Amino acid sequence: MPPIEVPADAAATLPELDLPGLTSYAPADRVAPLTGATAGELFLEAKLSEEGATVGNGLVWRIFDTQAGPDGTLPLIATAQGGAAQFALEPGSYLVHAAFGRASASARVSIGQETRRQTMVLNAGGLKLDASLPDGSAVRRGKLAFDIFDMNADGERDLILPGVPPGKTVRLPAGTYHVVSRYGDVNANIRADLRVEPGKLTEAAIEHRAAQVTLNLVRSENGFPLADTAWSVIGASGEVLFEDVGAYPTMILASGEYTAIANHRQNIYQHNFQVVAGRDVTVRVMATDAAQ
Repeated sequence: MPPIEVPADAAATLPELDLPGLTSYAPADRVAPLTGATAGELFLEAKLSEEGATVGNGLVWRIFDTQAGPDGTLPLIATAQGGAAQFALEPGSYLVHAAFGRASASARVSIGQETRRQTMVLNAGGLKLDASLPDGSAVRRGKLAFDIFDMNADGERDLILPGVPPGKTVRLPAGTYHVVSRYGDVNANIRADLRVEPGKLTEAAIEHRAAQVTLNLVRSENGFPLADTAWSVIGASGEVLFEDVGAYPTMILASGEYTAIANHRQNIYQHNFQVVAGRDVTVRVMATDAAQ
């Protein structure tokens, strides 16, 4: 049987994992019309784990014929979205596929003229990510994002979900995932391996040792920042970490020592500064001969 390519809504959020019981059937859309007068009924439901409750929403159901078409793929017979679903099908053999975010399960079922019930176990859970600073204060959530990597058997890491915002729960098959927490877009990156358990929501708050830095070039201690200034921020090992042009460039930097270089009207000034985790700072570079 040829493989089935089924897209999944990877960025969808996960409802509460102790889901309530089913209250309504998901609407079924028939792709291939019934040709016979007699049809059997197939009732489908899914669980995150063997002992878990029935998933009440967020499912995508697809029913395929088991015989490949002229193009070598399995013909799609019907679809449904929501929770449990009920299909009227002609007697025969079908392949049922259930998708829940990036988690999925499939099974072959045979239908006669009777009603059949099929429960799919997704073996999936949820992952909800956030971050904090060492003093317990909140990070700037608009500058925080997570990249989630799948850890396959040969040790390679495949990026499966880039740029996940904090507080968003994603649906994933049970397993271990490598997470990169990106605070800002310079060098405040923290990595962690996290385990997703079937039927459970894994919540993790990653600690960032970083702070927000704003740069000013001024002619005096209380002077107004000079516009049209080209900036570079150099790390302790000499690499250029940040470049921008303006009077108030702002960035998130990991704790450590840095050098700010300002280029204004062909004059170059520099200033060494330190970033302390959780302490936002404005670095004022003096446009004087001493700093030139």
